[in-house]
Amino acid sequence: MSNFPRLQRQTDAPVIGMVHLGPGAFFRAFNAIYTDEAMAIDGGDWGILAVSLQSARAQQELEPQGCVYTSVSMGPEGETARVVNAISGVMVAPLNPEAVLKAMTQDEVKVVSLTITEKGYCRHPTSGGLNVENPDVQHDLNTPAASKTAPGLIVEALARRKQANVRPFTVLSCDNLPENGATTRRIILEFAQKRDPELAAWISEHARFPSTMVDRITPATTQGDIDALAARSGYYDAALVRHEGFRQWVIEDDFVDGLRPAWEKADAQFVGSVTAHEAMKLRCLNGTHSTLAYLGYLAGYETIAETVADASFASLCNTLWHDEILPTVPVPEGEDLQAYVAALLTRYQNPAIRHLTWQIAMDGSQKLPQRILGNIADGYRAGRAPHGLCLAVAGWMRYVGGVDEKGAAIDVRDPLAKTLKAASNSAETSSGKVDALLGVRDVFDDELSSNPDFRQAVCNAYETLVSKGAAGAVAEYVKGADQA
Repeated sequence: MSNFPRLQRQTDAPVIGMVHLGPGAFFRAFNAIYTDEAMAIDGGDWGILAVSLQSARAQQELEPQGCVYTSVSMGPEGETARVVNAISGVMVAPLNPEAVLKAMTQDEVKVVSLTITEKGYCRHPTSGGLNVENPDVQHDLNTPAASKTAPGLIVEALARRKQANVRPFTVLSCDNLPENGATTRRIILEFAQKRDPELAAWISEHARFPSTMVDRITPATTQGDIDALAARSGYYDAALVRHEGFRQWVIEDDFVDGLRPAWEKADAQFVGSVTAHEAMKLRCLNGTHSTLAYLGYLAGYETIAETVADASFASLCNTLWHDEILPTVPVPEGEDLQAYVAALLTRYQNPAIRHLTWQIAMDGSQKLPQRILGNIADGYRAGRAPHGLCLAVAGWMRYVGGVDEKGAAIDVRDPLAKTLKAASNSAETSSGKVDALLGVRDVFDDELSSNPDFRQAVCNAYETLVSKGAAGAVAEYVKGADQA
């Protein structure tokens, strides 16, 4: 137990106008801060009811301190801390789904936002639609009042609002999914259609699902971080969140009855379509982040900053951006892509951000199709051979095999971890392992898995990883690209 007093709320909690599903570190470092700033500038009843879909951790961290917490912005020049007041309450859906549904049904709730990671959408990774074989989806279809999933809760809340003649809320996805608003809309409508076609038609006509692009690097908070803040501030904050100074939120301005916080006054960008911004971020940032995570971890680097401190890995990023990624990215309105990727490398190099390669490597089976495989497919269609991104895929394959370059076990956190490890272990040779993993249809679609050039490139890269290690493979790729 800390010797310091717990942080406490000093002002009244704002009236709830939003529900947020998934109150993890990113939400506290991003959505809640934008909303806090918007209310401070423009007012409005936009307090957030934060709802956890799994553990009670967020409730245990936030409730004892009145749902306020400290946000620490980290930069090479130092740290800046502020207390965020936007969260008005916390609930744990598995403990009381009825209370959550009752809150989501209130007319005062005008926006339901989500940061639940890719797997929280119950999305089939290849079809992009609702994964009806998911046991939790089946549970929610059969027992809607005790829904476990985000789609189940949203559809049941909307069904109750329709029954009560209450307008629907806007569903605002803030996860790294391609066209996240359209993807969420498809999943919700498919779920609703399974329950009641009339409900699906009502949601389709009246609800809104704007797409967004979100960007702020947010490392996991450690107990050491919490203790250090207590020593500096004189209070203990179990819900502390630390993040980089940079942030960007691009939002399609399509809300039910136009009702939303004035996020633009906190520097959010409202646009007609977020597609180009989303592609820019998913491929330029998320794609290289995942590449650095797998290859950097295998090379023995703990953080992204340590990884790009290796000149070969920094060159890897620049080569991927200029040769393989930017040619597939449309230029978003108001953006300079060359300046954007230059700024990305500076962000990666920030020594104050301890973003763990192991943390970024989580859930790769869900992330790879959006971040890397789509880019590779576009490259082949355009007649380019994206060998660097194929090296990234080979790095992921070696990582999910569960054994690092020194023979130590890797703690692979992924919904398909057992399937992937079994596929890798089913073959002795590098090419056999590649073929087995290419056969996992929840990750690789037919177009890529049947492409002989892609298969050969990944096999060659995997062989190089085995013979030269990740650092050697990266150095060889960079050298070859420089000579091309």
